[in-house]
Amino acid sequence: RRICRNVEILAQNDNVDLLICGETGTGKGVVVNAIHDSSPRRETPLVKINCGAIPDTLLESELFGYEKGAFTGAENRKGLFQEADGGTLYLDEINSMPLNLQAKLLRVLQEKQVMPLGSTQPIAVDVRIVSSSNCPPDELVRNGELRPDLLYRLNTVTLAIPPLNQRPDDIPLLSEYFLYKYSRVLGRPVPQMAQETILFLSNCRWHGNVRELEHAIEAALNVLGEGSVLSLEHLPAYLTMREPPEIHQKNTEPTLSLPET
Repeated sequence: RRICRNVEILAQNDNVDLLICGETGTGKGVVVNAIHDSSPRRETPLVKINCGAIPDTLLESELFGYEKGAFTGAENRKGLFQEADGGTLYLDEINSMPLNLQAKLLRVLQEKQVMPLGSTQPIAVDVRIVSSSNCPPDELVRNGELRPDLLYRLNTVTLAIPPLNQRPDDIPLLSEYFLYKYSRVLGRPVPQMAQETILFLSNCRWHGNVRELEHAIEAALNVLGEGSVLSLEHLPAYLTMREPPEIHQKNTEPTLSLPET
């Protein structure tokens, strides 16, 4: 619930860049979607890129684009900054970006202009940058994965998302959302969830965080078939075969912070 309140605040400050930190699977991408969809930029593009999933040699051209003749066989192609113009660009796993490319990214953020490969004419862009990492920012700098000057530019505001195990109050809400989402995908009426199922899910150890919960609900719906009530027997066997879930202590609230000056 605190995350929802933070999303509402951050969505309205649509010119402020944001760094989201949290373990893998905690729902960073979901938060980015919510921020964009609630912001004044909601009618403009939300463009996403996982910096760790693209080879270093291709990442620069993906971000900034290129012009005809930049390399053999090259034709004019917009980069993701241009595609996101007026909207939001989400840089997932920002620490996977090569340090030399981080320096170019910093220049783009400062000057609000991109220079496509092979071009001599900069192009002005209006883009809100949201980046994310599964490690704390100071640890990334200490390990040499992120340039300090880029960090200071990216983390105008930092949103830390705790593991799902530390916020069990979110589990019923997330489960309801995933029930609706995958019922729509499967073209079926949204089933009810038995109270014992909600209690079990709320006290389960979610090693894979929100992503694991989502996959568990999706799997249960496929087993449920045309049934109207989702019960424990429909959950993946590995969940119910784990050691008994513990009752969680009061959840730790996610933190929203400004960088030190």
